[in-house]
Parts: sequence; C-alpha cells; structure tokens
Amino acid sequence: MSDVIRVLIVDDHAVVREGLRALIETQPDMTLVGEATNGVEAVQQTRGLEPDVVLMDLVMPRKDGIEATEEIQQAQPDVKVLVLTSFAEDDKVFPAIKAGAMGYLLKDASPLELLAGIRDVYRGEPSMHPTVARKLMREIKKPSELPPTPEPLTEREAEVLALVARGLSNQEIADRLFISEKTVRTHVSNILGKLHLANRTQAALYALREGIANLDDSG
Repeated sequence: MSDVIRVLIVDDHAVVREGLRALIETQPDMTLVGEATNGVEAVQQTRGLEPDVVLMDLVMPRKDGIEATEEIQQAQPDVKVLVLTSFAEDDKVFPAIKAGAMGYLLKDASPLELLAGIRDVYRGEPSMHPTVARKLMREIKKPSELPPTPEPLTEREAEVLALVARGLSNQEIADRLFISEKTVRTHVSNILGKLHLANRTQAALYALREGIANLDDSG
C-alpha cells in the first residue's frame, strides 16, 4: 500500500462529483485520480487509472453501480468499492454487497464519516451505514439456504476463509500465512466451490454466519 489513497469518483450528478472532489482535495493522504458519470465509464476508468478506492453511486445511466461493482471486482479484486448512495433498501444493499462492495454509505453521511469510510475500505475494513449494518446482521443471522457441503473445508481453507472475511487481499493473506499468492487463489477457488458461493463477499458472510470469523476480529 502507498501512503496516498487513489480515489475514483463515480456519480452521474455533477454537483455531487464537485462536492466529493473538493472534500478529497483537502486530504493530504488522498488524491483524486478521475471521475466517471456512469457504470460503463467506471469500469473503463478503473482499468486505466487503477484507483485504490472507487466511490460508487448505484443509480446511473448506461450501467448501474451494482453491475459496475461486479465487473470491477471480477477484473480487479484488489480495488475497494465504497458505495455512496441515497438508497438503503434491501434490493440495493444486498446486491451491492454480493457484487463485492466493501462499504455502503448513504449520501447524508458527514464529510468526516465519508473520509473515515474511504480510509477503512482502503485498509480492507468494511464501512457500513448503521442502517445497512443492521440489515446485514439480520441477513447473517438467517439460517443458511445453501446445501451442506459434502466435502468439509480443510484447516488451511478455514484459515484463508477467516482472513477473506476480514477483507484481506490474496497477497495480504499470502504474506500472513507465508504461502504464495497463487496458492491463496487456489484455496479461495476451492472454498467457493465447496460452499457453492459466487464470490468473496458471499464467502465473508458465510464465515460470519458460521462463526469462522466475527466482526470483532482485528489485525
């Protein structure tokens, strides 16, 4: 990680982009690398500019923020997406988290809350509006609808899953466990296959639900 957080703003409203730009430019540990007005531009600019954190609106023309988040996470899983939206309904929250968003804040957040959210997701820590966090906790506590896996996770896979749930990237997990990044990728692929999960965020929710990791885990 570098000392300066590279931020990409994605929002179709110019006045919102202007406000976010002004806020980010006041921070010595952040730099604005670009702006996008829709999901298509978001995916293109993330590929070209390689930001650390993408501030993602959800309701936009051409491609919405959920689709854009999913594409970004599939192509560049180390890029952290922080949703910044006016909507806290279930049909926005859960698809965004499942698409791979690391954080979910509402546009009524204070500047300090938003800046803290950017720093949190940059470090791999989830940043959730309290309303959204409560929704997720309710979802986590629901009984799993997934079929039980006939092949249990190995001890190493459970270890990797716990670190995935804490938001660590493959490289960070590799460094922590003294194994190669390629080996971590293999473990993650095996975990998703065994548990019938689509992506890392679903794996993190599974780990929380099953007690493999908890929200108080640190460092």
